[in-house]
Amino acid sequence: MRNKSTGLSLSALLLAFALPYSAVAQTEQTPPKKKKKFIKEVYASWGYNAEWYTHSSLHVSQSALGNNYTMVGVKAHDHLGWNEGLFSEALSIPQYNYRLGFLLDEERGWGFEINFDHTKYIISNQNAHIKGTLNHRKVDTTVAFNEGNGFYYFLNNGANFLLFNVTKKWHLLNTSHGNVKVDFLGKFGVGPVIPHTQNELFGQKNDQGFQFGGWNTGAEGSLRATFWHYAYLEYSNKLDYARYHNLNVYDGAAHQAFGTYEMILSIGLIIPTAKSYR
Repeated sequence: MRNKSTGLSLSALLLAFALPYSAVAQTEQTPPKKKKKFIKEVYASWGYNAEWYTHSSLHVSQSALGNNYTMVGVKAHDHLGWNEGLFSEALSIPQYNYRLGFLLDEERGWGFEINFDHTKYIISNQNAHIKGTLNHRKVDTTVAFNEGNGFYYFLNNGANFLLFNVTKKWHLLNTSHGNVKVDFLGKFGVGPVIPHTQNELFGQKNDQGFQFGGWNTGAEGSLRATFWHYAYLEYSNKLDYARYHNLNVYDGAAHQAFGTYEMILSIGLIIPTAKSYR
């Protein structure tokens, strides 16, 4: 009986010493997992753009003046600015755009982007069809819409599309040394418009200025060539639809909606947060 008890005590003692060493060995074999970074990459770009607009009906309401009319199907154009001397004016005067993006899933290519386009919308000189109420009287007529005749309508300091985009990146090719990489990016988002209104209708000028004036939604496809992992050149084609509400006109408000086709060329920088390149 005594021998059996002694054997059990010795076994218990050996087990007590063995367990801590076993735990240490297991800890050494399985290093702690590193925390995954939520943002894999940050990028920022600056560039210039050109736009083509759909025809749009501009509705004007000036109740105190007895006006409630629509300019039907008016034509508009952009104002590039950058073609008049790229470095002769401040960078923010021509039609410009910027992007601030975050790659969240490197393997699948999903990300998020803040996307801003400073675009200029100018109603062209034309014979404008006006229909509705003017000076408390029903009208259905045509007027010569031009500055010399007391008419202009500019979102010339910007129609200004701001979008919050979901992005998806597809890798297309990579050089053998990895110094040049080409990707395709798809982008889709919604956001506010921040127009700057400046107009004169029937010789009556508004108090011009910036305002939050509605919303827009857009889809963009981009080809991006990245050089030495950090610098890139991006060419984009974009479709945007914007609705403007309560735009400032003399003693009243204007409403309109139009579509935009846009071409964009940008240069940018990539700031990797995890050292991983394909």
